[in-house]
Amino acid sequence: MYARILGPLTLTDDFRTLTPRAPKQRQLLALLLLHAGQVVTIDECVDELWADAPPNSAHSTLQTYVMQLRKVLRGAAPAAEPGGGAPAMCLETRDRGYLLAVGQGRLDLHQFERLVEQASVARLAGDHRRESELLHAALALWTGRALADVTCGPLLRTRLSGLRETWLGALEQRIDADLRTGRHHQLIGELNVLTRQHPTYENLHAQLMIALYRSGRTADALAVFGRLRRTFGEQLGLEPSVRMRTLHTDLLNSVPVAESVYLPGPESAGAVPLRTAG
Repeated sequence: MYARILGPLTLTDDFRTLTPRAPKQRQLLALLLLHAGQVVTIDECVDELWADAPPNSAHSTLQTYVMQLRKVLRGAAPAAEPGGGAPAMCLETRDRGYLLAVGQGRLDLHQFERLVEQASVARLAGDHRRESELLHAALALWTGRALADVTCGPLLRTRLSGLRETWLGALEQRIDADLRTGRHHQLIGELNVLTRQHPTYENLHAQLMIALYRSGRTADALAVFGRLRRTFGEQLGLEPSVRMRTLHTDLLNSVPVAESVYLPGPESAGAVPLRTAG
């Protein structure tokens, strides 16, 4: 059995799709998968499913949903991990709550987190090519907005907001790794799209400026800063940060900087080379 939440909710076994169709069951399954291996209390489940207006029958209805999910999980084939171990997924009752136990490699979120962790180890070791490969694999697990087809209550919305930030951080790290391995030409189109989607996100703008600069397009790099400055002034009434203004000044004056602190590295003052061959 395998579950996907980094995109539309999907639950499958080796032969068929088992994803519940009823909206509340899907919502409960999504909540339990996002907290796999952790106890989700009954009160939290009720809050997620009905927010501030739970029916009088909320607890009994929740128990029905849990029973139906258990039936789905028990009916999956194969029923157990290879070698006769524990079931791939098992919904347990714990201390006035529920815990969804998920076997290793059975949830795309866990795979994503594992790959990102491995990429961070590669980054610390200075192996940016390996870091890039791992992050490309991690981000490829996302097939759209997480739980795109699930109605979300307050708990899911909060958790998904944090997950979105995790995705964006992994994306930023992957672009950084690609820059470190000389892929600046290939990144320009992607970064042009991303900076328009995130018009006040400074790191993405810094990455685009560096990619353009390394590609011999200093004027375009300076124009990116001009657009960022206008957006900050119009939307926030602020100037870009000191590090962004420093990057702009260095590029404007063609300062022969060997390394910069514009993008964080594995150390607190990590650096990205501004000038490379090509």
